[in-house]
Amino acid sequence: MTHSVVKAMHTTLTDLLQLRAATTPARHAYSYLLDGEEHEVRWDYAELDRRARAIGAWLQSFGAEGARALLLFPPGLDYVAAFFGCLYAGVVAVPAYPPQRRRGVPRVRAILADSRAEFALSTTSVCDVLKRVSETGADYKDLAALQWLNTDRVEPGIESHWTPPRLSPDTLAFLQYTSGSTGTPKGVKVSHGTLPGNQHTGYPSLLMRVYPGTGGVVL
Repeated sequence: MTHSVVKAMHTTLTDLLQLRAATTPARHAYSYLLDGEEHEVRWDYAELDRRARAIGAWLQSFGAEGARALLLFPPGLDYVAAFFGCLYAGVVAVPAYPPQRRRGVPRVRAILADSRAEFALSTTSVCDVLKRVSETGADYKDLAALQWLNTDRVEPGIESHWTPPRLSPDTLAFLQYTSGSTGTPKGVKVSHGTLPGNQHTGYPSLLMRVYPGTGGVVL
């Protein structure tokens, strides 16, 4: 199937991932080097689709469709699953590095204020740290108001309850923010239709632009 035909038939990121999972389920989708060199975790398209459906169904169970969600993950495949899980739920993903120290919290709060996110997805360890920060006083009531979801606690088998959201090429997929190293982070809106055919690149290069440290193969 040619690239132009795929683009015409599959106009959202979720369409394209489901196509890959259906037609080439065992094909290598993403990998992550745990030690930066040799010890590798690999996912094929079937596994990525399953994990995306699981997180998508979980978000749908909270009525999150149409909402925005901060993604606060260290580099790795948990982030990839959460990113596509948001897309599968019709949730706007808002990638942001988790703060390593308290001094990194202002950037997260600036992104939170600008994006108007209602949910925050991360691992249990990151969620626990930021929830403790949010409980230190009224100054952090914005963090406390978020609904925190730990993606490593997704119920096994919940992917069977996933229902495809109503998406179009114009539906907002994610917000990409600048580092904020020289000022307040600035966000760019990216729709589903903007990316599937962009420069013949595909998912891995997309995720590496949005969140450096993620690896994979070009579709």
